[in-house]
Parts: sequence; C-alpha cells; structure tokens
Amino acid sequence: MKITPKDGIVVVTGAGSGLGRAMARQFCAAGFTVVGMGRQAETLAKTGAGLDRFHPVVLDVSDGGAVTREFSRLRDGVGPVAVLVNNAAVYPRKDFLSETGDSFMQTVNTNLGGTVHCTRAALAGMVQTGRGRILNVATFADVAPLPTASAYAVSKGAARIFTRAVVADLGDRFPGIVMSDWMPGMLATKMGIADGLDPEVTAAWGVQLALSCDRSLTGSVFEMDHEVLEPRGLKSRLKDVILLRRKRARRVSEI
Repeated sequence: MKITPKDGIVVVTGAGSGLGRAMARQFCAAGFTVVGMGRQAETLAKTGAGLDRFHPVVLDVSDGGAVTREFSRLRDGVGPVAVLVNNAAVYPRKDFLSETGDSFMQTVNTNLGGTVHCTRAALAGMVQTGRGRILNVATFADVAPLPTASAYAVSKGAARIFTRAVVADLGDRFPGIVMSDWMPGMLATKMGIADGLDPEVTAAWGVQLALSCDRSLTGSVFEMDHEVLEPRGLKSRLKDVILLRRKRARRVSEI
C-alpha cells in the first residue's frame, strides 16, 4: 500500500541541505505538497527553488512547544500530515572532555528531542485517521561510537530505541500507522565524508521507503536499499530450518 498526494502532505525535518534537501525535492517531484523544516530561511529557500509545492518552515525541532504549534497550524492550513521524515540532526564532533553537560544535551535535544517532538505532533493527526507513515533517519553510531562523537552516538542510539518503544505502544492499536528506521549510509555531505554516497541517489531509496505504508514495515530497519534483519540465536535458526521457515531481507525496490 502506497501513500499518495491525496492522503496528505509530507513533512521533512532538516530540509535545508544534504539528504533532507534531496528528499524534499524528490517528494515534490512525485506530486506531494512538502513542508521542509530547518533552522535557516536561506538554506530552505535554496531547497525550494523552482518548486511550487514546497513550503519552508523555519523551526528549531528541539523546541517542543514551537513544534506542536507548527504541526497544528499545518493541519488547519495546509493539510493532514501523511508522511513525516525525521531527518534533522547535528554532529558537533567534540571530545567528551570538551563538552559541558549543556552542550552535550543540546545535541541530544535536537537528535532525540526533535524526533520525539515531531513524532508526537504528527501522531496527533494520524491517530484520528488511523493511517500515516513515519520514517526516522537513523545510524549505527551507537554500536561502535567514533572518537569525538559521544553526544551524537548517544542521541542517535536513543532515537532507535524510541522507534521501538513507540511501536510497542501503538503497533497493535494503530496498525495503519507505520513507523520504522532507515540508515542512509555514509553520505557526501557536511555531516558525512568526502567520498560518501551521493545524497540524491540515497534520497530515492528513502522516498520510496517513506511512501510505502505496508504494515509489515512497522518496526523494520533498512540500511541504504536493503532490510537489516534482527540477529537470531542458534535455537531459533535451527527451528527455522526444521519448519522450513526463512525470512529474507527485502530490498527497497521490492516494497
């Protein structure tokens, strides 16, 4: 089942550059009205250059009150939110001894808090219709943190736990609201690496994934263009063999 422009608008956070910009523009090209959120009007204007369906919103997603008010305004003035892509993030690259408690939590408030605030605000409308799609742009930074990435690793790792926690709360009651994580890979952006993936290529995978509202995607994890299955213990694997069960990781092109 696919989300269509008739279902409502798409909200992309962190839409002022990089992956967020590429995804916002590709959603517009697919016929969607897109609300792009970011901290700087100038960068959002570049994202929306030449696009009739792009609505820039200058917003700090770490400000929960501002997020709630903006999503309420969108529902009343632009349309229901059918898709939310939680993409906004910061990566300050600070050694922990150079951090203060406040600077550490500023990163957490954006990377985790922004995801929490926007998800809660989007769900306020989605639970009324019983349908919607939330895609959280995630990383494996918490699995093997890099030097100078403590705040980033902690906040992004906690955001993946947040996805699972919300699915645990809502999955049975609202099966038509699909929420999952997507790791786009190392990108050639300011937050990425010079020889990383082209965000335009990666964005195509993310857009296709975000527009799929198949209930089997709830709680799933995708990395780039393929699904990442949960590791299974020896007993479970043997049981699968005996019962001729084998779950195959899906490709984005197959959903």
